[in-house]
Amino acid sequence: MGKKKVSHNHEPNSVGSEMRNIILGWQDGLVNVLGVVLAIAAATIDTKTIIIAGLAATFAESISMAAVAYTSSKAARDYYEKERETESREIREMPELERKEIRDIYYKKGFRGSQLTNIVKKITSSKKLWLETMMSEELGLSKDHHKPGKSAVVVGLSAFVGSLFPLIPFFFLSPVTAIIPAIVLSVIVLFALGAAKAKVTVGNWLKSGAEIAVIGLAAALVGYGLGAGLGALI
Repeated sequence: MGKKKVSHNHEPNSVGSEMRNIILGWQDGLVNVLGVVLAIAAATIDTKTIIIAGLAATFAESISMAAVAYTSSKAARDYYEKERETESREIREMPELERKEIRDIYYKKGFRGSQLTNIVKKITSSKKLWLETMMSEELGLSKDHHKPGKSAVVVGLSAFVGSLFPLIPFFFLSPVTAIIPAIVLSVIVLFALGAAKAKVTVGNWLKSGAEIAVIGLAAALVGYGLGAGLGALI
């Protein structure tokens, strides 16, 4: 029987993490601006008004998403540091209890006897490795993806780019004519985002793509309905 291998590398895939941020910003920006643009287009036939409203929503959404990404990532980082400080103190003040927790963790993974003893001895021989193992194995925390500034830039720019797609047809077509192309283009992009999301996370790409496309289309139709209703009242 071969020995079980122990891996202490629990850092999230950096490419996958960045892709999730890109998809988050792109999807949110596109869906929100699509709803705004269709609502305005249903209420007026003035192309200039539609484009200005769409661009205003684009900048507002991008800044808002960047701010949310920054604060949430910073909060996650602060929480990680707080827990890390607590674990470090417990290792200093209660080493036997913390050593038992390491043993319990790997016991549950199926290690026994001398193999388990050697694993515990190896991990607890280095305070850094010990602390990192407690953070990842016991608490399930990693600091690798907690970079507030970078998250804000990636999500903000992604939201900006995604927000532009619903506007493109209105630069070349009349408002009435541009509505359908804007919806079709947005649905295609949303489907591609959903498929990409499944590739970097988990799930069926076809189902994920269809799900995000349907949600985006539903949001757009609500916006269109509100705009049409307001246009008829005013």
